[in-house]
Amino acid sequence: MKARRTLAGLTGLIVVGLGLTACGADESGSGGAGSSLDVLVQANSIYPEQQRKWFSDVSAKFAADTGVTVRFETFASPNDELTKIQTSVLSGQGPDIYSLGTTFTPTAYATGAFVELTADDWAKIGGRDKFLPATLGISGPEQGKEVGVPFASRPFVMAYNKELLASAGIDKPADSWDGLREQAKRLTTGGRYGLAVAYADSFDPWKFIWAMDVQAGNPLVTGGTLRLDDPTTLAAYRSYLGWLATDKVVDPAAVGWKNAQAIAAFAAGKAAFLPMVSATSKVTLDASAVAGKYAYAIMPTVPPGASAVAASGRPATSILSGDNLVVAKYSKNKDNALKLIKLLTDPEMQGTYYKTFGELPTNTEAAGALSGDPALAALVESSSKAVGTPFSGAWSQIQLALVNVVVQSIPTLSAGRIDEAKLRSLLAEAQKTGQAALDKAK
Repeated sequence: MKARRTLAGLTGLIVVGLGLTACGADESGSGGAGSSLDVLVQANSIYPEQQRKWFSDVSAKFAADTGVTVRFETFASPNDELTKIQTSVLSGQGPDIYSLGTTFTPTAYATGAFVELTADDWAKIGGRDKFLPATLGISGPEQGKEVGVPFASRPFVMAYNKELLASAGIDKPADSWDGLREQAKRLTTGGRYGLAVAYADSFDPWKFIWAMDVQAGNPLVTGGTLRLDDPTTLAAYRSYLGWLATDKVVDPAAVGWKNAQAIAAFAAGKAAFLPMVSATSKVTLDASAVAGKYAYAIMPTVPPGASAVAASGRPATSILSGDNLVVAKYSKNKDNALKLIKLLTDPEMQGTYYKTFGELPTNTEAAGALSGDPALAALVESSSKAVGTPFSGAWSQIQLALVNVVVQSIPTLSAGRIDEAKLRSLLAEAQKTGQAALDKAK
């Protein structure tokens, strides 16, 4: 009951349809032949066919090893992810294992509905030492109170077209957001744009706003106080939305783009820069028209309107990003869940996952095997300079509120302008919603 009350307080929602079946847990709890595990993961919109094959391969290997069938189901957006967590916790049934974005791990922890890993649990997975230390940074509020097992590392960087920059006399990407905007203006010509940005993506927009705020000295959450009404947040939205509305350095069609479409535009040579992208793009780009013509760089660390990182700011290149695996307490198959997590985080499977999807390993041995690849240098640098989002059960709601500001701005953005009054109103509403979530999470 405590977990149910906690989650209801975190989200401010009441789930009325609890028709989710307990399709994952083995009713006998024996974990023998004929039993099954349900695993919830994010749908991969960039590589859907590869993901389906990976599901099949993992299930076949695990069944051969243990006699246990693995069944995968997917979520498509952060809202879908949050709803799935909420529904399963309230009903006490659902997936055995969840693959959650790192920023949603605090919400999962706050519910009290997921297994807090003991020393014995870590041993069954292969030990904490098998993981890169940085990837454990958002597994829980502190060591000994962790629910998340690092599965994939996803530091964000910016891809750029080396040939286009060279033809414009630009040596390297700017280290400030204002400088990047000016470079993008020089590179917007002849039907080609300076930037490829996915304004309609459910996951990307808030990360730009967060990074610019942190660089400007506003971490968004200070103690129990939300600061979306800070001038730095308004400036961040003006900059981000302005790339399309006022600077005209983004294809107008980008108001409807998801991440995959932004990557496709860059891959076709239709944009010079592709900011807020991870190593997952490498698989696509290496098989595209820009193969051999692109490189990665860390994103700007100087906030809009400034020439240096604020004295109270941090040069954040990326959120501490990736996926964590968590086990539901209601699962009747915990031992097999830990066995599957061990398989998924062992070197061989981690290497296969990287080659298939471009997701960097969290396993120390698998990551070491990639250390000699110069194409990944910027990703390694970004990972070392990444900053974790607040470990608060309210963060998922704040994240959704940040995205909603962009969603609600799309109509005026489509018309090629920013409605200042509406933007301020949307930020005020996001502040109210986010602060209420923080208050309930206390």
